[in-house]
Amino acid sequence: MLTHNSPAMFLHVLFPPSCPICGTSLDSAAQFVCEECRRKAPLTHTADKVANPIVRQLWREMHITHACAFLYFAKSPRYRDAIHAFKYRHKWRYAYQFGEWFGAELKASPIYADIDVVVPVPLHPFKIMERGYNQSEYLARGIAKALGVPCITRAVRRTRHNPSQTSKTAEERKQNVKGIFRVAQPKRLAHKHILLVDDVMTSGATIASCGRTILDNTFDTQLSIATLAYAGNDEDNKPKKKE
Repeated sequence: MLTHNSPAMFLHVLFPPSCPICGTSLDSAAQFVCEECRRKAPLTHTADKVANPIVRQLWREMHITHACAFLYFAKSPRYRDAIHAFKYRHKWRYAYQFGEWFGAELKASPIYADIDVVVPVPLHPFKIMERGYNQSEYLARGIAKALGVPCITRAVRRTRHNPSQTSKTAEERKQNVKGIFRVAQPKRLAHKHILLVDDVMTSGATIASCGRTILDNTFDTQLSIATLAYAGNDEDNKPKKKE
């Protein structure tokens, strides 16, 4: 408990927590994003939809049970910058806190009620040495906490340090991530409904490669997908006009 004389309260007064989206001071360290930025968040609302653009995109690549994303990546420059902050500027706590927020939405959806374990898309050890952490692991840990299920981080490994997907075509992205994952501990995933977590989905090539590897090398498993951000837009959710 904080008291007016405690060191934590002293630090809170000197360095009040701020919203990672707009920079506004927050009333409580337990609060992550201010109420105004929460209200304006570019949410996809796909966690409660069985049929959505993420499902349609990934079904072309593998058999999944469900799939969703939390935010539209391109719709808000401020939210996009917060995602870049945890990917490239060492703000790993943002990833965990976004994960808790996303996880609360998943927990409220009956579609994800039977998730058994959460698994992050792994980074290659060289990339972890360079960055210092795997941002998808922190996302996954936040989601797992909100869902009340284990987060398994070592069952799937990345075996090749492939080049960045940025600026590659869809076909180049697919070839770039082909065969780069390995299931190191299949027994830990057997008989489970797995929620595979990544930060941003663009073409879906990386998470599809990882997902196929899991499905092909585990026994009696279901696979669902959750990405924090989706690089499509909300036009994908609107019904098409009849000609």
